[in-house]
Order: sequence, then C-alpha cells, then structure tokens
Amino acid sequence: MNTIRIRRTAVAVAAAAVLPFSLAACSDSGSETKAAPSAGAEGAAQTSGSTPMDDAATAGKPFGPGCASVPKEGAGSFEGMAQDPVATAASNNPALSTLVTAVKQAGLVDTLNNAKDITVFAPTNEAFAKIPKADLDKVLADKAALTNILTYHVVGQRLTPQQLENGSFETLQKGTITTKGSGESYKVNDTAAVVCGNVKTANANVYVIDTVLMPK
Repeated sequence: MNTIRIRRTAVAVAAAAVLPFSLAACSDSGSETKAAPSAGAEGAAQTSGSTPMDDAATAGKPFGPGCASVPKEGAGSFEGMAQDPVATAASNNPALSTLVTAVKQAGLVDTLNNAKDITVFAPTNEAFAKIPKADLDKVLADKAALTNILTYHVVGQRLTPQQLENGSFETLQKGTITTKGSGESYKVNDTAAVVCGNVKTANANVYVIDTVLMPK
C-alpha cells in the first residue's frame, strides 16, 4: 500500500511539474497564431501602399503646380468653388483677381454664371502681367475688344483632361483653340501652360493657364 501511495504521489508531482510547461507552450503557440494574421495584415498594407496611385488627372481631381496656392478651406478652396458658378468661384481665388476684374468690365459675370456645362481657360494675374500695362489698360477700357478676348477663353462644353490630349475646340468667340499634352502637363495653342487643371465649379471645368490667349 505504501509503495502504491508513493507511486501515486510521484505521478501527481510529475504531472504538476509538467502542466505549467504545457500551458506555457500552448500560450506561446496561441500568441504565434495571433501574430501571424497581424504580420499578414502588415504585409498587405505594405503591398497596398507600394501600389502606384493613379495621377490626379486620371482620378478626376485638380492637378498642377499652381493648385498648391489654392486655399484648403472656405469659398476659395476646391470644395468651395465646386458649389458656386464659375464667375463667382473665380472671384474667391486671389490668383484670378485680374481676370475677375476683366469679366466685370466686359459685363460677362451673368453670362458665365448662367451658362451650362462650359470650360474656362482662366489666365492668372501673372499671365495678365505679361501684357504691357499700357496695352492691358487699353483693352480693359475697350468693352468690345475685352469681350472678344475673354469669350475666346470659353468652350461650350465641359472638357476632361483626356480630351485635351490632342484637341481642337470652338470657343464662344467662334474662334478655335488647340490643346496638347498628357498626364498632368498640357498646353493651349502651344503658348499657354495649364498650371492648375480640372478645377470643378457648379457649371464649369476650369483650367488655370499662365498666358492670356489671343484670338487668331
């Protein structure tokens, strides 16, 4: 009987000694199992992050170096401009103040705001500054000449970047403009570069350009 009791006691002690190691092993195994999906998720995230994103033009977003100066919030932001008709939207962008003045001088604010689905090639203040001041002042004082120039910057349909790749379009002035380019780099009439393109307003697509277009 004593021998049997001793053996039972020995077995119980051995089991008690082995049990913690077994539990620890199970616990470690469980940790490894849980860690694996995390590593997999991290790998998936890395794979996803390494996939090149489509460029802004392809994604239908504004693009170009000039877009960096657009306010992030408020009426002059991309979101804000999308809520307003084009002449009003332009008036909220400080870089287009000369254009806005010209549009008002020509009496075209209502014409542009009430038009449906148009494209405006909008010269920046710097674009107007390329014109000698005396010549610019003369044009601003001549409503007919000013209207002729400004309506040459407007096309009667919403143009996408893809349409600008090799395009020819009639303007509201009844003249024709040509466009060339790809990706996020486009030229109008081989003279004006698009510095911020595919800007949406309530009734127009706007392409901000660095040179004033002159009717041919």
